[in-house]
Amino acid sequence: MTNHWTPDLPIVSIKNVHKSYGHLEVLRGVSLDVMKGEVICIIGPSGSGKSTLIRCINALNDIQGGSITVEGQEVHDPDLDKLSLRKKVGMVFQQYNLFPHKTALENVMMAPLKVLKEKRSEVEMRARALLRKVRLEGKEDSYPGELSGGQQQRVAIARSLAMRPDVMLFDEVTAALDPETVKEVLVTIKDLAAEGMTCILVTHEMGFAREVADHIYFTDKGLIVEHGAPEVFFNNASDPRTQAFLGQVL
Repeated sequence: MTNHWTPDLPIVSIKNVHKSYGHLEVLRGVSLDVMKGEVICIIGPSGSGKSTLIRCINALNDIQGGSITVEGQEVHDPDLDKLSLRKKVGMVFQQYNLFPHKTALENVMMAPLKVLKEKRSEVEMRARALLRKVRLEGKEDSYPGELSGGQQQRVAIARSLAMRPDVMLFDEVTAALDPETVKEVLVTIKDLAAEGMTCILVTHEMGFAREVADHIYFTDKGLIVEHGAPEVFFNNASDPRTQAFLGQVL
């Protein structure tokens, strides 16, 4: 398949996407574009389709209609190599899913060694640098059970970055954390965004969304109801559903 993507085009383009589970329509024609280096926050009530949408971007969920492209490649093309897609698109989940019998360093090294078949010495050097980047220097030899939830989530972020993705997806990554560890994870994501990583986040952290996002999308019942730059979105939301939601969470 010829790929004509250039950096002046959206790095992720979602066009009229539909997704159902049986008779339940979870996404009902969602469209949005993300440019390289942008930080997009998707907010909305539980069950509004936010997590489903970002899981469709790296083909963890299939779609029934519409199109999703990453760097010009159709994600749901049956001939697409999912491995090549997941090298480009890193994802961090609410649950850290670390291997409990592997140290922090080993967890970060696993995919580049096993999937990319890269040289151990290079992978280890990169993994140590990534653990420093997420402020976990000194924890390389700790096992997940010896780390706080916030530290485990930062290992999960480093593990995803080890594949050198072009886009990072974050699905409610602070939802399972104690309040005092939320901030350290958000600071890590903020650092990534400041360095120019393209980030798409599903989040309930409104203050964080206001601070880091270039653009906010509000979803309800499988549709994008309203979107805009944070200062406009939070101060002058026009749709009654958005106003009601913000009235509850702010």
